[in-house]
Amino acid sequence: MIAPSDDRHRPVEHYENFPVASWLCPPGLRRPVAAIYWFARTADDIADEGSATVQERLQDLFTYRNDLSACLQGNTWSGRWPQVFAPLAAAARDFALPSRPLHALLDAFEQDVRKTAAGAGYADRAELMDYCSRSANPVGRLLLHLYGVGDAQALARSDAICSALQLINFWQDLGVDVPRGRYYLPAEDCRRHGIDPSAPGTWASHPNGPALVAELCAWARELMLSGAPLVHRVPGRAGWELRLVVQGGLRILHRIERLGHRTLQSRPRISARDVPPMLWGAARM
Repeated sequence: MIAPSDDRHRPVEHYENFPVASWLCPPGLRRPVAAIYWFARTADDIADEGSATVQERLQDLFTYRNDLSACLQGNTWSGRWPQVFAPLAAAARDFALPSRPLHALLDAFEQDVRKTAAGAGYADRAELMDYCSRSANPVGRLLLHLYGVGDAQALARSDAICSALQLINFWQDLGVDVPRGRYYLPAEDCRRHGIDPSAPGTWASHPNGPALVAELCAWARELMLSGAPLVHRVPGRAGWELRLVVQGGLRILHRIERLGHRTLQSRPRISARDVPPMLWGAARM
């Protein structure tokens, strides 16, 4: 993922809740889907993994952005991430990928670096959704572009699904993110539950923590269900993959509920036993 000569960012193995360019994806689209995924995954690692300083992360993301611009324009890039930009250049050439969503993803990763360095969180749900509009929604819009779907209703539903997936990931990863200084619990919601948003060290032991997580999970579920009708607009096998993505998100919410919404202490995961109910749910959509 990251060039072997660069020891500031260590390659990591990533656990994923949802299929990435799986066998359900139309064969002709697997390469561009994988190219988009690895572009985003590698940028996320630059922002979040390894021992790089804040300035090194921001500088590397700056170089990465310049490489993206060169790649999309058919020019030569720095050569640091050939495994990312060679496939992305082919996808951009063959499928006329729009540049705006790709740059928006980098905006989100830069924001992550700056907020983590400042120990800053999000004031309210509106600010968090603004972040999701750059951290998650661009991926859905890029996939819709590949599928040839681009009307306003489909884009809005895609945004709802992608934002919901991002929020679900936040509520699933609280016990991992908070110790690392990444704070996604909206301050407004924290205060409503009597939790001090400026004291993240107290969140895991606060008695109202599970109630806060339950409320935020209900919000994510509502958002996911509002976008779910999109599965009927995405054609063929890709539509079935999207059904499983939606069901994967809902299944994580189920796992969080079974955990008593105590994800500040423990992280739930999807396992093989979750596959049958996900398939059943996908078939009934």
